[in-house]
Amino acid sequence: MLSAERPTAADVVAAANRFAGVIEPSPLQRNDRLSRRYDLDVWLKREDLLKVRSYKGRGAYNLLSELSAEQRERGVVCASAGNHGQGVAFACASLGITARVYLPRTTPRQKRERVATLGGKYVQIVVDGETYDEAAAAACAHAEASGMTLVPAFDDPRTIAGQGTVIKEVIEQLGHAPSAVVVPVGGGGLLAGTLVWLRENHPDVTVIGAEPLGATSMAAALEHGGPVDLDHIDPFVDGAAVRKVGQHTYDVVSEWEPRLVAVPEGQICVEMLDLYQSDGIISEPAGALAATALGLEPGLEPGSTVVCILSGGNNDVSRYAEIVERALVHEGRKHYFLVEFPQEPGALRRFIDDVLGPDDDITLFEYVKRNNRETGPALVGVELGAPENLEAMVKRMNTVPHRIERVPPDSPLFMFVV
Repeated sequence: MLSAERPTAADVVAAANRFAGVIEPSPLQRNDRLSRRYDLDVWLKREDLLKVRSYKGRGAYNLLSELSAEQRERGVVCASAGNHGQGVAFACASLGITARVYLPRTTPRQKRERVATLGGKYVQIVVDGETYDEAAAAACAHAEASGMTLVPAFDDPRTIAGQGTVIKEVIEQLGHAPSAVVVPVGGGGLLAGTLVWLRENHPDVTVIGAEPLGATSMAAALEHGGPVDLDHIDPFVDGAAVRKVGQHTYDVVSEWEPRLVAVPEGQICVEMLDLYQSDGIISEPAGALAATALGLEPGLEPGSTVVCILSGGNNDVSRYAEIVERALVHEGRKHYFLVEFPQEPGALRRFIDDVLGPDDDITLFEYVKRNNRETGPALVGVELGAPENLEAMVKRMNTVPHRIERVPPDSPLFMFVV
């Protein structure tokens, strides 16, 4: 049992002992690309290579293994953006406990299928709500009505202690404490567990929390003095897009106040593609958070050893088209325009000849033709050969007779193209 409501390093050790032989340590690998790029000694903690393909099985197994016989008999219920559900499914199948897993509709199909595969006969999947928080509300309601035990994704001392085993393994594998560790942050379970272990054993290690820019719920909690609901979240980083952090996780994080970095979703996509193309690593958006944050954190000493926790690899292959699109927009290579074209032959050819550079290309052309008008509007997507080509192209646009309006990335119209 926990030594106190606030988890301790002893609880982390106990958690590691509970699932020894069930959850094997994940690899710790040096990354040459990131090390060269940032002049650091960068290591990736590959939680994506676990059977659950994320760290979530650690906290889930630790919590479930502490349930009473009566609680196990009644079964458990949880809500998840996908990874926690897989962790619960794996733990339930390992311990012989039945579970009801609530997933929001935004959960990628790949994660839904993995929950079913890992849980087998022990798990029932319920798709409910548009966000994690809506699915969590449904799971809480079912737990109260049924008497099943609710298994929080992050807001429980037992979960936090289980997640703390990640950094415990890191230091055992390195043979010494790193200068810094970068932790992806959603509800705060992994960050809190990391702090619990380090502050008792290696208090000089710099801890950096990486949040998606569209869901900075931990930063909001620290600013407001407690967990607070965000008015809006971007669900793209589904493994970390949490509207409100937990009270238990906040209590730990607020005591130590690590550095927090807000990471733009487009920049996460750029790193996901680099991980795939350069390193052969399939990362989900939340998994790439920590590595992406390296480019936004100028306070690290050159040559220092930095560990980035690659928290998960449950990425649906069908999402890569959107990931490429978001990366191109973020890098300034993809732009959209509304263009009034004259309804006459050769209009598009003249536009291409007069406006596009030799390395630029039209990647989208949606034209609405109306016979009672002399002109028709078109949505045109242009991919530049290089971001710096934009200024010259815009100057050329100003010289042609077409009425052209650039669509900014924050326009609602982007919902239809990204």
